[in-house]
Amino acid sequence: MPNTSRADLRTTADYQFGRGAGDALFPAHAELEIDYSSGGRPNQIHAPDGRLASMGTDGRFTLGFAGGRRLHDALVSPAYRVFVGDESEPFVRNGENAFAKFVGRVGPEIRPGDDVLVVHESGELLAVGRAELSAQGLVDFHSGMAVKVREGVDEYVDTE
Repeated sequence: MPNTSRADLRTTADYQFGRGAGDALFPAHAELEIDYSSGGRPNQIHAPDGRLASMGTDGRFTLGFAGGRRLHDALVSPAYRVFVGDESEPFVRNGENAFAKFVGRVGPEIRPGDDVLVVHESGELLAVGRAELSAQGLVDFHSGMAVKVREGVDEYVDTE
């Protein structure tokens, strides 16, 4: 029996990504399909436009591209964004990882392990993934992986 309400999902998203994230990801009257584990924890949350998020055993969301798109539209830039330039744009767009040497600016709140939006310096959402470094490390380091990309825009199939 599911024991997590939409209000709980919104609260968790607000805590993880900031105020307004919950309403953006899980609007009160939107069509959502929530798959629950046998213990009642939400596993996958889908909407007509694709997978919004999965909930890990740690209680944090991992974003699907559809969820990243919703956060991109709702959160004030540069929140939870890692900006990359033209050199890495075609690779990240295709689902390849983003490397520190190509990172421009970042959201100052980013910590290692946070789910983030990888965005072109022009503002276009390219991918979603997990930050491997802190905000400061993302801009200071000149080698190594910055974001482990989970899904790029070219891999995303819009089902609307």
